[in-house]
Amino acid sequence: MAKETVLITGASSGLGMELAKLFAADGSDLVLVARREDRLIELANELKAEHDIEVHVLPKDLSKKPAPKEIFSHLKKENIQIDVVVNNAGFGNKGHIADLDTDLQLDMIQVNLVALTHLTRLFIPGIIERGYGGILNVGSLAGFQPGPNLAVYFATKAYVLSFTEALAEEISNPNIKISCLAPGPVKTEFGEKSDLEDSLLFKVSLMEMAPVVKAGYEGFRRGQTIVIPGIKQQIVPFLNRFTPRLLVRKIAKKLNS
Repeated sequence: MAKETVLITGASSGLGMELAKLFAADGSDLVLVARREDRLIELANELKAEHDIEVHVLPKDLSKKPAPKEIFSHLKKENIQIDVVVNNAGFGNKGHIADLDTDLQLDMIQVNLVALTHLTRLFIPGIIERGYGGILNVGSLAGFQPGPNLAVYFATKAYVLSFTEALAEEISNPNIKISCLAPGPVKTEFGEKSDLEDSLLFKVSLMEMAPVVKAGYEGFRRGQTIVIPGIKQQIVPFLNRFTPRLLVRKIAKKLNS
């Protein structure tokens, strides 16, 4: 595999951190983006020492609208070419739309959806021009159905899934990989931060992080457009096709409670 530079958002913990380790193990240089600079520096030092690669740390808050353009402009100024963008940053929050903080929900849309779209739009022209590289968007099994009690989060992940599929179809070059990793609940900080640890969803279908990340990474390298780790999880989109929407909503509401 040719030397590449990979930009990873949300790289300070969870799936983003583990994906960074897999790209680093393949010899890729990295640009790590997240809010927590101390964690990024710690990870960068670890990966540089272990794999003899270049790792750049770029602390940014993607809930701020200018952040994607600032990232792009900084890397262009530093003459750092990005070959792969991993749009991993995202968060959720459990509760009714009418009860949750308005700014929090709008920040969720900004991070999960707007920043992902903006970063893709900024970097994809260069990837297309060079004829190699790709985009790995971290979506969710949530993207395949509506999610009462997590309405905004599920809706943002539906966008990520649809956007990724459309982008994959627009780009015909097999050397450019466009993938959406769509796992179910995973053992990360996400459950605690989203107030989901005690939900039925997390009790019945929580997955270990390592196989999820491995499936997403390998699926991306193969050029697989939608990657759903886990046999049980892969059944969900299939069943949703044959289940009345009313019942799908009610099941999701129960699981998210």
